[in-house]
Amino acid sequence: MKAILPLFLLAGLAVAPAYAAKNSETVNFSSAVKVGSTQFAAGSCTVTWTGTGPNVQLTLVQKGISPVTVPAKLVDEKHDRAGVITQSLTGVPVLEALELKHATLSIQGATNPGQ
Repeated sequence: MKAILPLFLLAGLAVAPAYAAKNSETVNFSSAVKVGSTQFAAGSCTVTWTGTGPNVQLTLVQKGISPVTVPAKLVDEKHDRAGVITQSLTGVPVLEALELKHATLSIQGATNPGQ
């Protein structure tokens, strides 16, 4: 019995990275975008989300910029390709949503003035 427990623990550790990767993708911004008060440069950005149900916490990480976490709504749906949806309020593109391979993440309150 004692020998079986470490085996189960090792099996659980082997599955954990695969499970974590399910909620993480890399997106490419073709131009600079604003998320909250942070400006992200054009280029690669890693996005991860945590939470269950439709309300999640979305974290965006790009080299040279502190991670930004915002509330988002998760909708499970398939897309043929990744997409970045923005809206320009004052000449600056504000990130509204990310269309990923198996989900859409809509940033809550993305276009509120003063953000």
